[in-house]
Amino acid sequence: MSADEPIAKTLDVQGLKCPLPVLKARKAIGTVEVGELLEVLVTDPAAMLDFRHYARQSGHELVSAEEGAVLRFVLRRTS
Repeated sequence: MSADEPIAKTLDVQGLKCPLPVLKARKAIGTVEVGELLEVLVTDPAAMLDFRHYARQSGHELVSAEEGAVLRFVLRRTS
């Protein structure tokens, strides 16, 4: 992901617990075009493993996974 690559959509699921963040991301990624980026903001610490697993299973690219008080994931829709 280049610094100037725009985020097509941001999904804020802060406060939701597993498995809801991944389920909502799965639905939201269908609303962006192939090749576009979906940003997901999460507070559930389990999401770090959940999103890595989701990317492997779905085939979508996990472009970045940033830790902090709010976890930030960027997924690229691949199909």
